[in-house]
Amino acid sequence: MTKTSIAGLGDVLLVTIQGELTDHDALRLQEELTTRVADEGTRGVLIDISGLEIVDSFLARTLHDIAGASALLAARTVVVGMRPEVAITLVELGLTLPGLDTALTVSAGMSLLGSTGPR
Repeated sequence: MTKTSIAGLGDVLLVTIQGELTDHDALRLQEELTTRVADEGTRGVLIDISGLEIVDSFLARTLHDIAGASALLAARTVVVGMRPEVAITLVELGLTLPGLDTALTVSAGMSLLGSTGPR
């Protein structure tokens, strides 16, 4: 079972993913995030993937697409909480996620976005 939540922290959206995402879930997340970024004038998107043990090529591409769409809407995307084994697998698959910023923790991701939390 997958549990995904999106919380607003000032002008940043924090996405947490617990459990593996199906391709359908990933596409639904992309659509919802893109809509919220546009509707809310979001400046940053943090996607916490610490609850994922696997990031396959489809999810990696979807994360890349979320970052691309968000950038076109003037928001920066940072993926946080990547496990070492996920990073190794992505590199082995040749999926380096260009244009997608990463940070080890949510607080480090907020620092990358230049935000300290809700205003």
